[in-house]
Amino acid sequence: MYLSLPPFWSSWLACPKPPPAPDASGVFSSFLDVSRRQARRLAQPAELRIDVDPPDATIEQELSALHQRLHSPGDALHGLPSTPLPGHPGLFVRSRVADGELYVYIEDPLRQCLAGTTVFNRLVELNRRADRHLRAPHSRYAPAYQRRGLATAVYRWALDGGQCLVSGARQSAGAHALWQRLGRDYPQGYVCLQHKTPRYLGRQVDARVQEALATRRLLLGRGWTLARLAAATGMLSA
Repeated sequence: MYLSLPPFWSSWLACPKPPPAPDASGVFSSFLDVSRRQARRLAQPAELRIDVDPPDATIEQELSALHQRLHSPGDALHGLPSTPLPGHPGLFVRSRVADGELYVYIEDPLRQCLAGTTVFNRLVELNRRADRHLRAPHSRYAPAYQRRGLATAVYRWALDGGQCLVSGARQSAGAHALWQRLGRDYPQGYVCLQHKTPRYLGRQVDARVQEALATRRLLLGRGWTLARLAAATGMLSA
């Protein structure tokens, strides 16, 4: 069951609402038919590069520093509104937007610590048109709060609110598993991020393509289709 959107999310997601559906008779819709046939010939989705796994001590140090800033008068993070995290008693959400990027902080007031944080980053690989609709989430959660569905809840908030997500160039094992789970509930595929314009590669790609740093995984937010995303971002076919 999906969580309802808290107030901070609904205001941030006003921009990514899907545009009107384009003419389905275009070249891109024809390409999608070919991609579907190709996808059926591939047995399993390819795995992106899994080689990012920061030490637990590093994560805890980063979160400790952020938690201190949240409670330091005069700091840009001080005084951010706090909202209970649905489905996770005792945990609260704080958030802020800076330079078009959304920062989400999950706090445990009882233990006086930050459980983790997710940042929805802009992608320097994209032009301004695509930048309006795509974000790359990156998360850091303390070991004691991992495997409790916190990052999943935050990602689902974004997707259910209409935000389309693109994976980073590299992933930790935990991030890869998270994207695998979400890919079962939301339309997904692969894109190539080169020359500032995304290019759709299909629902699945072979091992050679998935090794390229420019290959990223794509998850469509609620209300989006590939044709609509192509019309909004200028996304190309392969």
